[in-house]
Amino acid sequence: MLKNAFIPYKGYYSSPFARWQGSFANENAIKLGAETSRRWFEKKQWDPKTIDYLFLGSTVHQQHGFYGGPWASAMMGADNIPGVLISQACSTSTISIYQAAIGVETGMYETAYCLMSDRCSNGPHSVWPNPGGPGGQLVSEDWVMDNFNRDPWAGGAMIQTAENVAGEAGITREECDAITLRRYAQYQDALADDRAFQKRYMFPVELKISRKKTITIEADEGVTETNAEGLEKLRPVMPDGVHTFGTQTHPADGQSAVTVTTREKAAELSEDANVSIQVLSYGYARTKKAHMAMAVAPASQMALDGANIKAGDLTAVKTHNPFASNDLYLAKTIGLDVETMNNYGSSLIFGHPQGPTVARLTMEGIEELALKGGGYLLVAGCAAGDTAAAIVLKVG
Repeated sequence: MLKNAFIPYKGYYSSPFARWQGSFANENAIKLGAETSRRWFEKKQWDPKTIDYLFLGSTVHQQHGFYGGPWASAMMGADNIPGVLISQACSTSTISIYQAAIGVETGMYETAYCLMSDRCSNGPHSVWPNPGGPGGQLVSEDWVMDNFNRDPWAGGAMIQTAENVAGEAGITREECDAITLRRYAQYQDALADDRAFQKRYMFPVELKISRKKTITIEADEGVTETNAEGLEKLRPVMPDGVHTFGTQTHPADGQSAVTVTTREKAAELSEDANVSIQVLSYGYARTKKAHMAMAVAPASQMALDGANIKAGDLTAVKTHNPFASNDLYLAKTIGLDVETMNNYGSSLIFGHPQGPTVARLTMEGIEELALKGGGYLLVAGCAAGDTAAAIVLKVG
């Protein structure tokens, strides 16, 4: 269990998430993320040069990504610090925040900044020489779509892993539809009162369209209205499967950032020094081949054990749930109430830019606990290669 790593209250933000091929589709994710962070620092009147180290979380390669960490830190105004690129699919945020926490815990640095930014839209197309091919033919890959559709180890698409878990756990189509409706209703709570909850952590993105025109994106883009009748009409994506296109997430674009520092510095930077946010523990797991959703349960249990608490001690749970069966399996396995997980939204509804997704979930969980007066928060989710990661925070 960590003892000295803290997140300042409001020392984080998430951009709105934009639909696939939407408003952020033509923006370099690293450049846009750094520029948004620069504006965020200015609004908070923070000096970026007080940051000691940058963790850049990004999973879809962008132009100039070779220079990712130091390039991003310089663009956001911290050209005095180095940075490292972290890329672990959907658990990128979890690992970035925990690595930052370890650095603070050990005294490597006082204040670290985790900037996660991804663009699933217009993914790069890679080619490699094929020495065995006739006539110098190439081996090619669509960075985003090919990897969604085939795990080179397990051999199948990501949705197949969800169907495998659903079949083994006895999860039904009706359960998947029902929990998706519940998650959509929870997301609507975040939109109430002119998006009052989302405005607690969301920061708008400015897009320069031309020398004279700049537009501002303030709210999520691409969330599909969901109702029972509409879900019932959809066909399963896979023959005899339980998931439709209505009960799985959609690729998106966006950025999130989280500051991790010492207890004393967190109190200094916090917008409310009475709110304490401590990073306690981390968990990870890899499950059997082609059963990705299963890995979230042991990863979560490892994080709970590391924090010396039980599932019943949790006040809030947030999950990256690309498929409806993810939450159903996790709740059944470690003893959670599936109805009260993911208050105010989840990636099943608002989309999944990959790198920044779990960071947004983390700040939603923090804000939920701030409203409730504190407690323990579990944030967990699966990742590519049948892996998963989880983190436990304590909000006081």
